[in-house]
Amino acid sequence: MKYLTKIIITVLALSAIILPGQALAAKEMRVGSWLPPKHTMNKDVLPTWGKWISEATEGRVTLKIEYPGGHPKAMLGNVQDGVFDAAWTFHGYFPGRFKLTKIVELPGLGAGAEAASAAHWRINEKYLKKAGEHKGIVLGALFTHGPGHIHLREPIKSLKEMDGKKIRIGGGVQTEIANRMGVKGVAAPGSKVYEILSQGVADGVFMPMGEKRTLRLKEVAPFTMKFPTGMYLGSFGVFINPDFLDSLSAKDRKAVLSVSGEKLSAMAGRFWGEDVKIGEADAKAFGNTIMEAPASVLKEFEAMTTDMDTEWLNAVEDRGIDAKKALQELREIARSY
Repeated sequence: MKYLTKIIITVLALSAIILPGQALAAKEMRVGSWLPPKHTMNKDVLPTWGKWISEATEGRVTLKIEYPGGHPKAMLGNVQDGVFDAAWTFHGYFPGRFKLTKIVELPGLGAGAEAASAAHWRINEKYLKKAGEHKGIVLGALFTHGPGHIHLREPIKSLKEMDGKKIRIGGGVQTEIANRMGVKGVAAPGSKVYEILSQGVADGVFMPMGEKRTLRLKEVAPFTMKFPTGMYLGSFGVFINPDFLDSLSAKDRKAVLSVSGEKLSAMAGRFWGEDVKIGEADAKAFGNTIMEAPASVLKEFEAMTTDMDTEWLNAVEDRGIDAKKALQELREIARSY
C-alpha cells in the first residue's frame, strides 16, 4: 500500500510539472498578410479570427500575423509550400485559375460586403467547389471588399473621359470594366497604389472607399466617382495549408474549421463594409470631393456592362457546374441576407 501511495504521489507531482508546460506549448498558426497593419484585415479580421481559434481550441492553437513583404500574389504559393500555415489574397491576381470566384464581383449584385461574402461562401459550398479551383489548399473563407468606385487625381463628369486614362487595375472583373472604359491598365499590387499615384504613373484607381484612409488615397486621388452599390466587388480567399491542419488533433482541426467558413467569411465582409464608411468620412474630412454618380453616368455604366453576365457564363462553361443557377442563387441570397 505504501508503495502504491508513493507511485500515486510521484505521478501527481509529474503531472503538476508537465501539464502547465503543455498548456504553454500552444500550436502557433502563422498567417501571412499584406497591406498596412492598420488595415481592417490586419487590425480587425485576423485578430478576431485568432480570438475565435484560441477560444475554440481552449488555447491550444494561437494565431500570429506575419508580414513577409513582396507581391501579395505570392501568398497562395507560400501556403501551398508550407512557408505559412495560412494566408489571404485576391483571386484576381491569378487570371485563368480562378474563374468562378468572379461570380461575386460582377456588377449588379446590389448588396454590401457582408451579405456578398456570406452568399459567396454558400454558393461555393453548393456549386463552385466541385470545379476544384482551390485544389491543394483548404479554403478557410471567401469574402469581398466593399463596393468599388473610381478614385482619380483629377475629376470627371462622364465615363467617356476615362478613355485613355492610366488606371491601376487589380485584376478580376475590374479588368473587364477597364477594357470597356478604354483605360490604359497599370498593373500593381494594392500596397503600391499610393506610390504609383503620387509619382503620376497612374491617373487613378478602382478601389473601395475604405482605402481612401488605409492606403492614403485621399492624399493622391482626391476625386471620387461614387456608384450607389459600387461598380463591382473584389473576391478574396483565406487559404490554409492542409498539412498544418493535419498536424492538429482531430478535435482542434474541427475547432479551427468551425470558426472559419461562412462565419469567418461574413465577419471579414462585415469589417470591410464598416471600413467603407470610416474611409469615406475620413476622406471628406480631409477635403476630398466625392461625387455621387449622376443618372447619366449610371446609364453609361449599365450600357457598357450589360453583357458581362453572359460573358462570364461563357468563360466558365469548362468548369462543369450550373453557373447560371449559381449566379441567380448568389444574388438571391445576398439581397435577402
